[in-house]
Amino acid sequence: MNETKLMSTDVIEQGLDAVEEYLLSVVNSDVEVLRDASAHILTSGGKRIRPQMSLLAYLAAGGQDLDEVLPIASAVEMVHTATLVHDDINDHSLTRRGKATVHSVWGRTFALLTGDYLFTKVYELMAPYGPEYNIVMANACSRLVEGETLQAAAAKAGTIDRETYKRIISLKTASLFEASARMGAQLATDDADLIDNLATYAYNLGLTFQIVDDILDIVGDPDEMGKPVGTDMLQGRGVLAVNNGLSQNDGDGTSPAITNTLSQESVDPIMQMMSSLRESGAVEIARMQAEEMGRRAKATLENVPPSAARTELEDLVDTVLTRQK
Repeated sequence: MNETKLMSTDVIEQGLDAVEEYLLSVVNSDVEVLRDASAHILTSGGKRIRPQMSLLAYLAAGGQDLDEVLPIASAVEMVHTATLVHDDINDHSLTRRGKATVHSVWGRTFALLTGDYLFTKVYELMAPYGPEYNIVMANACSRLVEGETLQAAAAKAGTIDRETYKRIISLKTASLFEASARMGAQLATDDADLIDNLATYAYNLGLTFQIVDDILDIVGDPDEMGKPVGTDMLQGRGVLAVNNGLSQNDGDGTSPAITNTLSQESVDPIMQMMSSLRESGAVEIARMQAEEMGRRAKATLENVPPSAARTELEDLVDTVLTRQK
């Protein structure tokens, strides 16, 4: 690793440390349950890839002072964290990042309010940036909710095909990735083409990230991931359900193909289901899809001027493709 790359890595690490401090300061409410529940989920770890997008796009577009982009980087992570709190309620998940979920500790009502509180804090973080940036964030948040709703509706109806799946992950995941990079780049440059290229890179990286996430739902180590595996597949959603024809269900959110597998005598029926999926070839198909999205992300970076930040963005694609949690 050359000296320039080391300098860039150090800058990003310092920026992400600053994001952590900023996030906790923002949720320091006088209402104890909101403060404690928010801090609980914010300090549970996470990859912080969305704020990293904002920081790296800002630097790749010529930005010099990370303090300028810090609130935006924190805002995109706050949006993501709020969705996790609500997702865990919907999925009845008891663990997140190796810790108890907010609703399992404080109950469903306070978890809902905590998620709402985190969302409202996004307004506070974004207020100084004016309409140009707030419109980008508002559109990303709207698309995110649309994607989550479309996924729930499609899974319940048993209508998740490849086109629907791509639309879902474009909305629920890639939209916030794209917004993270777009806003970061906008702070550093007026070059519309450069901003669009960085945003397109992030959009494709978001697709890559979600496909890999769905793969890990089957092949991941639950201890390393800090949450149960098989949740998405059990509910008939995710790329492997699409690739293996398991998206049809009986209207209760559970695929009949999966139900049949689980009804068979087995010491561990969930593991039997996942073993069958591994042998079906669905995982390999999904990996190829993820790698294609990763190639598209890297190809877009060819239109971005060379820099240590651009190199970091290129490396981030490989990190996403090879992650284990």
